[in-house]
Amino acid sequence: MLGLLDGRPRPADASLLDFGCGAGHLVDHLRRHGPGDVRYLGADLSPRFIDLCRAKFPDLDFRCVDVLREPDALPSADFIVANGVFTEKRSLSWDAMWEHTRRMIAALHSRARIGLAFNVMTWHVDWQRDDLFHLPCDTLLAFLKAEVSRHVVLRADYGLWEYTTYVYREPE
Repeated sequence: MLGLLDGRPRPADASLLDFGCGAGHLVDHLRRHGPGDVRYLGADLSPRFIDLCRAKFPDLDFRCVDVLREPDALPSADFIVANGVFTEKRSLSWDAMWEHTRRMIAALHSRARIGLAFNVMTWHVDWQRDDLFHLPCDTLLAFLKAEVSRHVVLRADYGLWEYTTYVYREPE
């Protein structure tokens, strides 16, 4: 997911928004492995996760945000990552989840100054689970090109049955 930052020029005070931060595990990863030169912000829909993160990391900024209801409440950042936000659809139909995902991606991209990264389950598996969101990459790419950005990188080389999409405002 942090490959989003690789090879891209970034300001000295670059910010990274961890959307759907959950319990803040990305903070631990950043502190162990870097990069150490980005300013971290966390956002989640769950007040319980935000309270937990604020207790664990009182020096960092965490926000409880419903980006679809209050898009302006989500802070802008140079880079935004949304890890695991679009992998489960639970009881939603595929069409309902795809509509939700498109709205979320558009909202997140509007707040990302340089780039956005998110992951979804691949369509190319031996079998699909009804509760997971398996999204064909050509469907995603058609949407991104038409409505978000044509500067896109797909990565499916890390051993999981998903792929990560990096969406940038500008070409490399």
